[in-house]
Amino acid sequence: EGEPRTLRAYASGGGSMCLELTVSGDETAYPFELIEESANYLLAGTKHRPKIGVICGSGLGGLADQLGDRDVFPYEDIPNFPVSTVKGHAGRMVIGLLSSVPVMCMQGRFHAYEGYPLWKCAMPVRVMKLMGVEQVIITNAAGGLNPEFKVGDIMIIKDHINMQGFAGDSPLRGRNDERFGPRFPAMNNAYDKDLRSMAKKIAHGMNLSDVVREGVYVMLGGPTYETVAELKLLRILGVDAVGMSTVPEVVVARHCGMKVFAFSLITNECIIEYETDAQANHEEVIDVANKRKSDLQELARRIIVSMNEDCQEN
Repeated sequence: EGEPRTLRAYASGGGSMCLELTVSGDETAYPFELIEESANYLLAGTKHRPKIGVICGSGLGGLADQLGDRDVFPYEDIPNFPVSTVKGHAGRMVIGLLSSVPVMCMQGRFHAYEGYPLWKCAMPVRVMKLMGVEQVIITNAAGGLNPEFKVGDIMIIKDHINMQGFAGDSPLRGRNDERFGPRFPAMNNAYDKDLRSMAKKIAHGMNLSDVVREGVYVMLGGPTYETVAELKLLRILGVDAVGMSTVPEVVVARHCGMKVFAFSLITNECIIEYETDAQANHEEVIDVANKRKSDLQELARRIIVSMNEDCQEN
């Protein structure tokens, strides 16, 4: 009340323009009605009603290709949806059956370094919520900072450090819509401890115990990889893996009351020595992801089946 407001045109997916509300010069997220429009478009295009959503990072995009009886929605066709610009990300929503379980998969996600505000990076999570999704699996490729981690390891995320949040940037910044969640959501147990325990048991049954780790993830803005000094600081803070995604989606999922399970594929070792010519590069990330993809997809499939069984019991 009484604050100056303006409406300005803002480019979006779907070949359309949408109006974005600006309050005192600050951008805010899409209003509930525009996110509802995206959700209704997807619901109208599929008979499936998934309770589980998957955000596919590098190495897990092929999981969506395994869905049976599937419906495919390119991001550019979904009203108000952003469009991914990263090599290796297909850029589409796939809804179908995985081992008879209805699932919706994002093949390609959105990053701050592409120029998107954090609320837009996480906007698809709110679309999932309005479609009825209750649990999400979020995956990423990350650099291993823990000296005990090796390339090809899978790190179950037990917690994160929100660097952007320290700087005052958040996907929840701006006016809160109580239809999604509370103004001040708690973030302890952001990564559901029961789902983490279940995943470790599943990994043991797949003989992956020697490559499955558990640790703390940090999201940095990118797109540059980190300096040696930055990595040494992060290690002092207790960080085990470093990436450029995931945290905004987790924050919004928890705000919406969704259970979260997340893991990182360790695709490169962070360089913490000055006297070396080694360099991190995206091609290395893609190569490691491709080599580990069958294990990642089977791990995710088994977790999804167990999640579904728990939903039915409860």
